[in-house]
Amino acid sequence: MTEMVYGAVPVTGGEPVLPKWWRTVDKWSLGCILTLFAVGILLGLAASVPLAERNGLSPFHYVQRQAFFGGLAMVAMMLTSMMSPTVVRRLAVVGFLVSFVALAFLPVLGTDFGKGAVRWYSLGFASVQPSEFLKPVFVIVAAWFLAAGQELSGPPGRLYSFVMMVTIVLMLAMQPDFGQASLILFAWGVMWFVGGAPMVLLVGLAGLVVAGGTLAYNSSQHFARRIDGFLTPEVDPTTQLGYATNAIREGGFFGVGVGEGTVKWSLPDAHTDFIIAVAAEEYGLVMVLVILSLYATIVVRSFIRLMRERDPFIRLAGTGLAAIFGVQAMINMGVAVRLLPAKGMTLPFVSYGGSSLIAGGIAVGMLLALTRARPQGEIGDILRARAR
Repeated sequence: MTEMVYGAVPVTGGEPVLPKWWRTVDKWSLGCILTLFAVGILLGLAASVPLAERNGLSPFHYVQRQAFFGGLAMVAMMLTSMMSPTVVRRLAVVGFLVSFVALAFLPVLGTDFGKGAVRWYSLGFASVQPSEFLKPVFVIVAAWFLAAGQELSGPPGRLYSFVMMVTIVLMLAMQPDFGQASLILFAWGVMWFVGGAPMVLLVGLAGLVVAGGTLAYNSSQHFARRIDGFLTPEVDPTTQLGYATNAIREGGFFGVGVGEGTVKWSLPDAHTDFIIAVAAEEYGLVMVLVILSLYATIVVRSFIRLMRERDPFIRLAGTGLAAIFGVQAMINMGVAVRLLPAKGMTLPFVSYGGSSLIAGGIAVGMLLALTRARPQGEIGDILRARAR
């Protein structure tokens, strides 16, 4: 009857997905990510040509593959960043189950490609490293457990996440892949700290890490060799660290010039683990500082946005993703300048690698989705209201 008198109420559709995404996403972080990918293509033009020549391939074979996988990574990032936190969590649960099973079957079906660590599945046309995909989805699932544990009558989320973390770290250490294991442990520790873990437990966890490192040093020649190499005062100039150190020194402030660097002809991993050495030699300290500022901008802006978030799950998951993203970049560059022991770890969006690029795209897509602006009272307003 009301509709007969006054007419039907018009149905207003929701805001279209793309305009809403563009209005709420962190455009500075998005721009920095796209710039990092462009820098990776630029450095790949220099760093991967010698490798292609040694393998009898076309000069830009690896650059073309990096552009292809990077394009897939950007698509994955955009699509993931448009999801709601609930959909991100559901996607992460499925991804965690698949990645965990893939990691468990690595000793049986995986390969080491002659590098001494069984970390990959060979697909013929490409390879897949399950640990790269496991990192972001582990962070989301662990944050879900930790947030659920804070609720009244909630499950023992801290215990569940701890057991999950220890299991994954042990599986990675058996490969051995101590770098990825340390990233998993670090991300979980940061989320545990942000979630309000007692300081005594954090100190105890640090003690366990030291004990685990001592055990690994005494039982793994692979681990001990890298620690001994890091502690040795003299650097062998014929090793990868020696070549990288010399390249960074030769680059100076402005570099030796585009295409004029020589380290790419000596370093087997110039296009992956030591690509920052190529950047330092050809473009100098200026390029290194630009890359550092891009990573710092993404991490800092993510933390600033997460400080205003009142949902515990979003705060914890976003903090873990931002921390693991920034620390991986720090480890890669720290190894190149010999501030950290040698560790095979890519520089996110800059180094060559299909698994690293696509998994990185999914990870930052989740981070962008969690840091999108949402209508809510800021956490500071809630705390002040409770104080009254």
